[in-house]
Amino acid sequence: MGDNILDITPVKYIDGRMIILDQTKLPCETSYLVLENAEQVWDAIHKLRVRGAPAIGIAAAYGVCVGMAGSAASTFADFLDEFRRAKAYLSTARPTAVNLFWALDRMEKRLLSVGISDGGFSADAMKTALLEEAEAIRLEDEQVCRRIGENALTLLRPGMGILTHCNAGTIATAKYGTALSAIYLGQERGYAFKVFADETRPLLQGARLTAWELQQAGVDVTLICDNMASIVMKNGWIDAVVVGCDRVAANGDTANKIGTSGVAILARAYGIPFYVHAPVSTIDMSTATGADIHIELRDGAEISDMWYEKSMAPSGIKTYNPAFDVTDAEYITAIITERGIARPPYSISLAAIMEGAADDI
Repeated sequence: MGDNILDITPVKYIDGRMIILDQTKLPCETSYLVLENAEQVWDAIHKLRVRGAPAIGIAAAYGVCVGMAGSAASTFADFLDEFRRAKAYLSTARPTAVNLFWALDRMEKRLLSVGISDGGFSADAMKTALLEEAEAIRLEDEQVCRRIGENALTLLRPGMGILTHCNAGTIATAKYGTALSAIYLGQERGYAFKVFADETRPLLQGARLTAWELQQAGVDVTLICDNMASIVMKNGWIDAVVVGCDRVAANGDTANKIGTSGVAILARAYGIPFYVHAPVSTIDMSTATGADIHIELRDGAEISDMWYEKSMAPSGIKTYNPAFDVTDAEYITAIITERGIARPPYSISLAAIMEGAADDI
């Protein structure tokens, strides 16, 4: 492998503070931010300084620890009340990624279990329990991503041309990534994949993050504009599309970075398999279909002004800037999880995955 990209830890917690790789500075600058209160954590998540569904979940878990580090509560009831205020606040940072809510709920469950089982109250014991759970979430994500990569690699062959959209790599997770995990594992094993990375307007995660990650790892990667996906498919350069996701509905519809659904439709038109990589934590069986997923709308200045020295659109122009779109299940060849590979009909295979069944379903 190239330059130890997998040694980067995008989110970590040291001495009551959270330290994150500032993804808004990449690829020009590799810098870290120290976050010392819940407000700074909320801002980092909202402004995409930390991003990617698994990484958002990890950041939320550590964010609660940061928010509670200074608690002087003298009773469990008071500590729990403070915790729930911090949890409610952090949950508003971004609405679409289910990992945010999953991690916060898991932290509360751990806190409640300690509070109920502990005969006497100790704020320090509560804080320790929260940190232990946050660390467990991070370590489990690393293991989950590697298992997703191993499962995905069973669907890919050496020398394949692979298109990916947005960034579902190691800096979007604890390690390895979701959609990029198989590419990293394949690189270690001499698969020599040829990867095409969509730039992913308007935030350019493909250009700034995916292209940077893969280049650092020595992967053969070519950057293209989003609207070039069709021609590279038509040229016969793409054998598979791999993407991550932020939420999977019970019927197999998936929410991912804006533009993903268009890539899926193109892949269907050219007869190319379209693979979604989803940790079980992103599967939301309480969401019936993609129509029930709340799509985050962001500031239109990200389209017209964000990457330019001066505005590239008329003053006062109306904008529409959804951060995600929903890919209908009918366009998805398979959903790859750490527990196995789900195939249509997803209402059945995803239910089996969630019940703990494994392997190819």
